[in-house]
Amino acid sequence: MMNAGFLSATRFYWKSVGVAVLCWTPCCFLVGCASYVTPGGGADLTVLGVPKSTRIGQTDVSIYTALEKKPLAALPTGLAVVRVQAPGYRFSHGQGRYAVVTTRDVEKEEQIARLQKLPMIAGVAPVNRLLLTDRLDSDEQLRQAAAKLHADMTLIYTFETQFYVQDMARPLTVISLGLSPNKKARIVTTASAVLMDTRNGYIYGVLEATEEHNAITNAWSSEDAIEASRRQTESRAFEKLVGEFEKMWKGVLQRVPAQPVSARPPQP
Repeated sequence: MMNAGFLSATRFYWKSVGVAVLCWTPCCFLVGCASYVTPGGGADLTVLGVPKSTRIGQTDVSIYTALEKKPLAALPTGLAVVRVQAPGYRFSHGQGRYAVVTTRDVEKEEQIARLQKLPMIAGVAPVNRLLLTDRLDSDEQLRQAAAKLHADMTLIYTFETQFYVQDMARPLTVISLGLSPNKKARIVTTASAVLMDTRNGYIYGVLEATEEHNAITNAWSSEDAIEASRRQTESRAFEKLVGEFEKMWKGVLQRVPAQPVSARPPQP
């Protein structure tokens, strides 16, 4: 059994130690902060990355070429517009991997006028067959035609239109007149576009817009009625595409420098 005197002495000892620690701790921090030096500086993280020579060597040539392209157009700019479709498209020009449609059967003048009114667009010019080669295999042929128009940028667009009956999963590529006259029909058009630099093919942006038209198949009493429904749907899809272009153009203006008037070449 411990006597009362021993317990009292023990409690006094630890109480004294606690007071000493509390008094010493703030002094330590006060003195230490006045003379503290960090162990060293931060590491240069750039040395830990993959060197540029290694990135080039390990990247496919076609991928590296695309990534290294920079915008070359200067503002204000001319804009060449061209519609492309699948090879063999009716009333189209060219042979190869795609065809060019030079007849504006769905694009309205007021839609093109909206493009012309955008800031820093000097003019909008369509690409016609006189500027094109017969063989069309890549965007280069379209950019060559745009260069003849002195357009720094080229807007390439296309329509993908499908016909459906009663929302069947399988699209009907051919509509037979008089088929299922009491069934509901649906036309879906997706308009897609890409804005490219005429000089090197740099892509400023891609666009897409979809429009849908519903009707009763007995309204398609003739091929002309079907064509009218198609053109109407594609025209509305193009209207939406122009709206998307207007939104994208704001971002393009931030990336492409405006050319001083004194630096612009004289007009012919």
